[in-house]
Amino acid sequence: MNSSSNVSKIGPAAVIGLSAALLGGCYVLESAEGQLALMSKREPIERVIERPSTPPALRAQLEQVKSIREFASRELGLPDNGSYRSYADVGRPYVVWNVVAAPEFSVDARLWCFPIVGCVSYRGYFVEHRARAFAARLRAQHFDVSVGGVAAYSTLGHFDDPIINTMVGWDDIELAGIVFHELTHQLVYVPGDASFNEALATTVEEEGVRRWLLAQGRDADLARHRVEEQRYLQVIALLRNTSAELRVLYASNVDAASMRARKRAAFRNLSEAYARLKATWTGHAPFDEWFRGELNNAHLASIGTYYDCVPGFERELAAVHGDLAAFYRRVRELAALPQSARDAVCTTP
Repeated sequence: MNSSSNVSKIGPAAVIGLSAALLGGCYVLESAEGQLALMSKREPIERVIERPSTPPALRAQLEQVKSIREFASRELGLPDNGSYRSYADVGRPYVVWNVVAAPEFSVDARLWCFPIVGCVSYRGYFVEHRARAFAARLRAQHFDVSVGGVAAYSTLGHFDDPIINTMVGWDDIELAGIVFHELTHQLVYVPGDASFNEALATTVEEEGVRRWLLAQGRDADLARHRVEEQRYLQVIALLRNTSAELRVLYASNVDAASMRARKRAAFRNLSEAYARLKATWTGHAPFDEWFRGELNNAHLASIGTYYDCVPGFERELAAVHGDLAAFYRRVRELAALPQSARDAVCTTP
């Protein structure tokens, strides 16, 4: 959502993003306990860097985080606050596990609604077995379900979010991207409009990474990053094509048995198309781990959330000639408009 690269952005369960686990629902006490436990483990990055026992690799990575964090506020106009200025080791491979569910014959995720964040297409758990138990209950109700570990984490600025040990296996480009992405959520966030929020954060993330690498004279790294992003978008196109195909199938009047057979064939064709695409690449192949498992509607349900509106935001940024301050003003204007007007940003060529 491959936990160390592009898949970690959306992964099998729309990983990286808000933790709806913080808010509402019958699991609010467990979620509050998980949040408090995470916050209690924070230490200022400077202190971790100065500690003699800190491993050299971690020290070097946290030095990079400091530079990335300063660039985010100084050059990108992102919030200058306490987020990503501390470090927390939670002692596990993921900080949260997200559960996504979709009906047997739908590629639209089930929504859960909470205060502040509005309606989101997943439920997050700080404890893996609780996520899997909830997933099992949903499967018993005949939902397609996916469970995905979340390596990065944001509370929309309600807390000073730390860099977490689950993120330190990433390279500095991936770290920069997630810091830029999550700080954008703190800048502008529309409750209940995941497509708007995630596409905006993705747009700023990519523009931020581009500017960050150029500022360091890392043209070769930028070229490699663009190749990886292009591969990622190729896979996204496959997923979205399958989603569109299934949407037509599920709206048809064929009987349930035939629909199930054609659904299985669509997912089989998707896996085969990915294998053919992967054969044309050398080096890193995003989504490899994702395709090793059994795919279902829940895996497709969140794909559009991150990318449907990205072209629209890119047009808005180009219209102000890359002036991020002007772009943010425009985004805030859009955020205040009705849903239909925001949606027009995605659909207007």
